[in-house]
Amino acid sequence: MNDRLQRVLRGEPVDRPPVWFMRQAGRYLPEYRAVRAGTTFLGMCRSPDLACEVTVQPVVRFGLDAAIVFSDILVVLEAIGREITFEAGEGPRILEPVRSASDAASLRRPDVADALPVVPQTFARFKKILPEVPILGFAGAPFTLLCYLVEGSGSKEWAHVKRLLWSDPVTARSILDLLADVVGDYLELQASTGAAAVQMFDTWAGVLSPEMYREFALPAAQRALARVKSAPRIYYTKDSAPFLDQLRSTGADVIGLDWRVDLGKARKVLGDVKVQGNLDPVALFAPEAEIRRQVRQILTAGGPGHIFNLGHGILPETPISGVEAMVDEVKRFTY
Repeated sequence: MNDRLQRVLRGEPVDRPPVWFMRQAGRYLPEYRAVRAGTTFLGMCRSPDLACEVTVQPVVRFGLDAAIVFSDILVVLEAIGREITFEAGEGPRILEPVRSASDAASLRRPDVADALPVVPQTFARFKKILPEVPILGFAGAPFTLLCYLVEGSGSKEWAHVKRLLWSDPVTARSILDLLADVVGDYLELQASTGAAAVQMFDTWAGVLSPEMYREFALPAAQRALARVKSAPRIYYTKDSAPFLDQLRSTGADVIGLDWRVDLGKARKVLGDVKVQGNLDPVALFAPEAEIRRQVRQILTAGGPGHIFNLGHGILPETPISGVEAMVDEVKRFTY
């Protein structure tokens, strides 16, 4: 039984940090591309058999300490009543963005067990194949989902979202409350059906000022995470340095950090909260000696209570050799 992740989450000693990484089931793997060639991205997300197959792939190839279930954060938006499409080269699109109180009135509060059954079904399949490996569940955080729901697609500036926050904060908070309850219930469903831990991705919270983070994203994150009772909770946001001191109050058991945050300083700010991260994904394109140097630096700064990970999702063009060097260097490390 590989229980390094669970031991770290329980605050118990381990010989070295556990290692997994975000988007570890992805396009950088030839075996993933082979599965993807026969279907669509959403087709993979909607098939427990295909989702399980690609979830298993990186764990077997690299000997990782944990899997993360293959899915997408935007399935929650489908569950509350919005159709999602993925256009080649353009990313996701929400066909009916929500930008007013009347738009928001059309959203629904689903029973997540009925609306989002694929991930629990994927867990069951995964555990038959790799019962000794812990598997993580996940969902998008309320604010990050609000970004896509309001903007209608990805964005650099998120102008429609910020406009809603400033011009109609009552409506914005009502949507965030709905999203928090649905996300929290979805994470709890995953926690109660096989997840060793659940991660909430607040990828776009870093576009906010510290004041706006405190006013909008933080309360929604707290509300969602408070609904999770059956497994440890990991909270990740990119570009969190400006409001690092607020992350302890999310209620998460582990804080995931991007590469712009000094891990040693973060540990001092966060106190006894466990940390996860934070290698720059682009570092995996570097020469092997440089990859290993950066990994050792992070492992030393992280200390006990650290889960090794990338600071954001792995890039599709990432060389397999870079991943192998990263994982091997973590496995060579001992406390």
